Amino acid sequence: MERTKPTSKKEAPMTMEQIKVFSALVGRAQLATSMGVQYGGDRDIYQALGYPTNITYAAYAARYSRQDIAKAIIDRPISYTWKGKILVTEAKDDKDTKLEKAWLKLMEDLKLKSKFVRLDKVSSIGSYGVLLLGFNDTQKPEDFEKPVQTGTRQLLYVKPLGEGNAKISAYEKDPQNDRYGKPLMYNVTFIAEEGTTVSNTSSTIEKNMKVHYTRVLHVAGELLESETFGEPVLKPVWNRLMDLEKLVGGSAEMFWRGARPGFQGKVDKDFKMTPAQLTELETQIDEYEHNLRRMLVNEGVDYTSLSQQVADPSTHVDVQIQMISAQTGIPKRVLTGSERGELSSSQDRDAWFDVIQTRREEHAESIIVRPFVDLCIKYKILPEPSTKEYFIEWSDLFAPSEKDKAEVGKIRATAIKDYVSNPAAEFILPPDAFFKHLLGFTDEQIDGVQEMANEHQGEMIQREQDDIARAAVIEPKIEETE
Repeated sequence: MERTKPTSKKEAPMTMEQIKVFSALVGRAQLATSMGVQYGGDRDIYQALGYPTNITYAAYAARYSRQDIAKAIIDRPISYTWKGKILVTEAKDDKDTKLEKAWLKLMEDLKLKSKFVRLDKVSSIGSYGVLLLGFNDTQKPEDFEKPVQTGTRQLLYVKPLGEGNAKISAYEKDPQNDRYGKPLMYNVTFIAEEGTTVSNTSSTIEKNMKVHYTRVLHVAGELLESETFGEPVLKPVWNRLMDLEKLVGGSAEMFWRGARPGFQGKVDKDFKMTPAQLTELETQIDEYEHNLRRMLVNEGVDYTSLSQQVADPSTHVDVQIQMISAQTGIPKRVLTGSERGELSSSQDRDAWFDVIQTRREEHAESIIVRPFVDLCIKYKILPEPSTKEYFIEWSDLFAPSEKDKAEVGKIRATAIKDYVSNPAAEFILPPDAFFKHLLGFTDEQIDGVQEMANEHQGEMIQREQDDIARAAVIEPKIEETE
């Protein structure tokens, strides 16, 4: 029987979008392979030092989960960014509008601040993160594939998901659409708890479903050419993180092996060791190595302690920390946790707060909070602002602490004491100029001080007049009595 050859289907030509994606992937691959290449390709620094050229999301997530300094690089800026209250206001001096009240209630009901923090973290670990919006127009998993129904909606829950559990499965292909090239559909994976087993441990199961882009808030960090994929926070310092693992882990291994001295045994030339003695010696050495014995006893063998081989790695570790601090903008004291932020030098603190303030305005507010508020207003979860404009108010990073206030007060009190103790001081520098230029008071504060001083002076004069009048009444009575 003649065997017929299977007919092959003609492959469809690549679309322009596929060609662009393929071209971008090839370009990235070529860039990755060229990293670390020197001397016309004769030396590859990355290969020699063990640095990877391609880093996956799983690698980023694993390093964030397991390496202390990697976790600090992501967590420190985020914890400062979302510190304090986050208010949505319509006017600086009015906090009783419907929008402001509804925002406070929504923040409390959905625990939004903690969800924003988690969203910020997962989007910083990878190229992007999403906030799944649980509207009330879904009855079954298939409903998530459809766009959000227009009209008044209710937001039941929000769930932050990282790049690994919210993979983009389709992009907008219509060149006439303003979302051309942006995500259209996501494959979302849930790790759902199914209850407890007989051993009282929670059993989990993965649930997958497709989600339309209108049901998520897409958040990407530092964007370059792409509008969808940002640069992972750990990417620029990945090599330094690997170096730190070598230095810190290597120093621990070095101490484990080198701090406890070894011994060199020299057998006497006239001594002949029997097999039983050799076995006993090997047993003692093995027990010594595993901390079961501190003394070695054997005849005919002279033991000499070997020198310890331990070096201080702190200088080398400090170099890596400085490089990480320079790239991330996190002061070394804040990054390592050696001092609390408010106890660091004022220069470091101010520079760090400038970084956080910029991050609030350019990332947290513009990419997370405002898009979320706009979506809530669009679906009438939050009322529209009466002035057609709203503001995002953050807690004041530069507000002085109680300790700062006490120190400033002490310094000002000393300055005032020195000023009033010299009678000629007010002729050289009038009181208003002293308060304004030396103590740093505003015009309003100066007016307030003068007003309080005048009131106090009036009270003192009135008190003296009352004392004089009281004395004038009492003296005649004393004379009559005499």
